[in-house]
Amino acid sequence: MVCLGNICRSPLAEGILKNKVEKKGLDWHIDSAGTGNWHIGHLPDPRSIEIAKTKNIDITTQRARQIRTADFTDFDLILAMDTSNYQDLLRLAKTEQAQAKVKMIMNFVYPNQNINVPDPYWNDDGFTQVFDMLEQACEAVLRQFA
Repeated sequence: MVCLGNICRSPLAEGILKNKVEKKGLDWHIDSAGTGNWHIGHLPDPRSIEIAKTKNIDITTQRARQIRTADFTDFDLILAMDTSNYQDLLRLAKTEQAQAKVKMIMNFVYPNQNINVPDPYWNDDGFTQVFDMLEQACEAVLRQFA
């Protein structure tokens, strides 16, 4: 799960998918990262923590980190929150095999439409919409791979 700073969207996506995977008893390794380095080591945004908490999901153990080259080897799927993150990830991927792992997360719900999950950082009211979008996407990911 990758967004810009790894404090709003990708921590929510990580928390949502982890929650769903745990309920199904699956042995998946799920993580999140940002393309930028501004928030490394920080907790998710308090508004992300709060919206997750209202859905009985705790994301307070997460800490922001920046995507690294090893992620393209360590993970089978790298999900971008928007087209900017997607393009950044493709540039970071060193091989065609690594690039093939990069997908737009909302394409699991709306194939080939490349719908962006909006960055709610500047909009307090955007966190509910983002949570709902990511819950739909994570459910679709689970249906496809579980």
